[in-house]
Amino acid sequence: MSKELSRHEIRKMALQALFPLDFNKDLTKQDAIMHAIELEHHELIDEEQEHFVPVYLDQLVAGVCHYKEALDEVIQSHLKSGWKIQRLSKMDVTILRIALYEMIYVDNVPNRVALNEAIELAKTFSDDQSRKFVNGILSTVNQELETKASQVSE
Repeated sequence: MSKELSRHEIRKMALQALFPLDFNKDLTKQDAIMHAIELEHHELIDEEQEHFVPVYLDQLVAGVCHYKEALDEVIQSHLKSGWKIQRLSKMDVTILRIALYEMIYVDNVPNRVALNEAIELAKTFSDDQSRKFVNGILSTVNQELETKASQVSE
């Protein structure tokens, strides 16, 4: 492979893979990943149609799929009273799931990085109000995680 992908590009592809998985129950994780790669990085597929899937992309998509219910519970617990996760934009929910997965389950990604990357994804794929909403939820979760970590280390 000639091009090394940044984690930002991989997160973008993870979003593009995870989003359709919410709508199309017949779509496999692998097919969703391949479609995401083909959208902007078709050069990663060689002439024999052998596919290159970045390890971190596979980890993000598989992890979000595996922990989807737990991630949705975290999102739901941070919504205003009377709000349901089903009322949120699917794009915003997908962005939140990716960031929360990284914040809770991925040790080598600082929470601030996951939060900032989610804000960048919201800027690209959503609107300013969504960016603020994503920032609010993730900032609150980040504070809770930091508080919990400092209590454990005491």
